[in-house]
Amino acid sequence: MPDLTVLLSPADRKQPGGNPFAPDMFDYRTSGTFNYFDHLNPDRRELIDTLQSVIAEESEDALADLFGLEEYELEEAIRVNGEIYDAPLMSALDRYSPGVMYAAMDFANLPTGAQRRLLENGVVLSGLFGLLRPDDLIPNYHLGMDVDLPGIGPVSEYWRPIISPILNESLADRWVWDMLPEVHRGAWTDEHTYRSRVEVVFERAEDGERVPITGEDLEVQRGQFVNFIVQETAEDMDDLREWAEEESDELSFDEEASTYDAETKTWTVVMVQE
Repeated sequence: MPDLTVLLSPADRKQPGGNPFAPDMFDYRTSGTFNYFDHLNPDRRELIDTLQSVIAEESEDALADLFGLEEYELEEAIRVNGEIYDAPLMSALDRYSPGVMYAAMDFANLPTGAQRRLLENGVVLSGLFGLLRPDDLIPNYHLGMDVDLPGIGPVSEYWRPIISPILNESLADRWVWDMLPEVHRGAWTDEHTYRSRVEVVFERAEDGERVPITGEDLEVQRGQFVNFIVQETAEDMDDLREWAEEESDELSFDEEASTYDAETKTWTVVMVQE
């Protein structure tokens, strides 16, 4: 069994709908098969109840500021958040499929073994659910890790003391590929329990200089990199070197610019878009 974990963020864009007959993710009497971190349910309920109370009590202008949305997108966020407990479910992977990173993973075209590695070794840090496996069944929702929710405070700070012990235990002695944005990394107090952790920086040449890749282009690179990880069962730096030298047509591994911090067991790897 692979000794790796891929840390992922959710997608802002989500697939609507789902299976209305799927097991209720909040029902303690049902199996946790489709809700791997089901022991987080009480904390999820507290957050959801607060979120729904805020939606019921705040003005539309206040909610627009809270979610950073307006017009149709705001109306949709209000609607789906109000229906969370009764909404149809689908896997987190399918729910996030419209997101740029998830589309770039190209899950449907991965070999069966690589699909299984992503489902079994991926962990999503979610603003609403704390921690998810990619095959956990979830409803549609809208809540970012960066939201400052009245009655709760910053969502990342709400989750930090709850999920950090769980995540640190699950990462013990594993090779960790960290694809998280900083706001999601801020929801985790890292105790460095892993064998090694790798943060990946993506750059490209522009006007004779190296510049960081940002925005949706960064999400594309992250998704394609996850595709490599699960296809190659990448568990050390040699796997990365071999892939970059022999398999990757778009990215090169700049080993000289990459660094390793022995105290935190963390690699900062620089990949350069050709």
